[in-house]
Amino acid sequence: MYKGLVVGLSVAAAVACGGGALAASDRATVDSAQLQAISRTFVDIAEQITPAVVGVSTSRVVGGASGGAPPFFTDPYFRWFFGEKTPDFGPRDHEEEGLGSGVLVSQDGLILTNAHVVDAADHIRVTLVDRRSFKATVVGVDKKTDLAVLRIDGEHLPWVPFGDSTALRVGEVVLAVGNPFGLSQTVTMGIVSGVGRQGVGITDYEDFIQTDAAINPGNSGGAMVNTRGELVGINTAIFTQSGGYEGIGFAIPANLARGVMGSLVKKGRVVRGWLGVSIQEMTPELAAQFGLASPRGALVTDVVKGSPADKAGLKRGDVILTLNEREIHKLTQLRLLVAATEVGSEVELTYQRDGQRKRARVAVGELPEEAAAVPEAPEVTGSGLDNVLGGIKVGAIDRESARRFQIDPATRGVLVQDVVPGSAASRSGLIPGDVIVEINRKDVAGLVDFNRIAREIKPGQRVLVLISRQGQTLFVGIEP
Repeated sequence: MYKGLVVGLSVAAAVACGGGALAASDRATVDSAQLQAISRTFVDIAEQITPAVVGVSTSRVVGGASGGAPPFFTDPYFRWFFGEKTPDFGPRDHEEEGLGSGVLVSQDGLILTNAHVVDAADHIRVTLVDRRSFKATVVGVDKKTDLAVLRIDGEHLPWVPFGDSTALRVGEVVLAVGNPFGLSQTVTMGIVSGVGRQGVGITDYEDFIQTDAAINPGNSGGAMVNTRGELVGINTAIFTQSGGYEGIGFAIPANLARGVMGSLVKKGRVVRGWLGVSIQEMTPELAAQFGLASPRGALVTDVVKGSPADKAGLKRGDVILTLNEREIHKLTQLRLLVAATEVGSEVELTYQRDGQRKRARVAVGELPEEAAAVPEAPEVTGSGLDNVLGGIKVGAIDRESARRFQIDPATRGVLVQDVVPGSAASRSGLIPGDVIVEINRKDVAGLVDFNRIAREIKPGQRVLVLISRQGQTLFVGIEP
């Protein structure tokens, strides 16, 4: 579509390969033509895209936390009339306003934006580049991906076609379009700095595109487009220590946004696939404990009773390696793949159990709105042990300790009450409040089990413990 860019790059290649055959004046002419072709390409993209990128203004009424008088009460003549005894107005409600961006993605007025742009808004208005303004209605909001879908009713609306965000490559040129600081239809250019960014801590389901195209406050919900003028991302957040642009921005991939939008439009909510397992990232220490050559896969720490995974025979301690022959490198990758799988369809898992590879076919269920939580003797100290457990102090779970560490009193296991600084247990990450429920894959129901199993561990032997921490179960490898 944009032949100028292709022509410009071809000319540049010709100069690079055979520059010696061209006079200086000829090379200058070629360089100028190349720059003009590239410039026209970006101008064409901007002209095509900016009409479909809209300003989103929101307002909401919030309760006043403190009293406040109308402005005219500060007038000297008014105060002279009333004296110092001005009326007490008490707490007053006030209106908060917000600004953001959005992208028209269909002829019938569907707009993609961020959930945080429209969160708790009482009124939403959308303004186009031609100054038309519309009241917008919320089709649906998905906070787990920070996406929202709005709709406006208008004629001859511009819109941006979706591109394939999975085809993006690091180094590819992209444009970011939005309304930073209320400056409408601002276009910035940069490259894709990274793809598949996860663990950023912004949303529950993360697969961000990272870019150095300038994204500032007000850009949220705007468009990231490729050099074909296709929507490849929804600008969402920046990494900053100053509150302004610092060269690291994040966008939600268009493929993920398109799927979320389709579910919100059809069902008013996002339907996600669910296996019914709690999973943990595989570390080098855990990989050695589970007999893996390198840290990969997702370690199963719990299986919800009656869930699809439970029915397929998966157990705690299994390491999921592939889903439908796609290798799992991180637990977030597995979460995204499962969430995007159609409910009721079957997937094939490859997993490792006790050093043996196994396969299972799992009928994917629907993720519940709130995923189900997978829920004696005197105090004993580990100081007498000459192994890696010698640096912890454990005890029974009584009412006082359960209250202090917010543990269900019915929890089976032993409570870690103290960890010696610098000990093997401390280096592994064990902390007071952890509940040890397994040692080397053996159940620890209480102090009797802990004492028996702990004394069987030899000096210099590494140990795998399963702990419960704030309602989550985790494997921890303790190295001597």
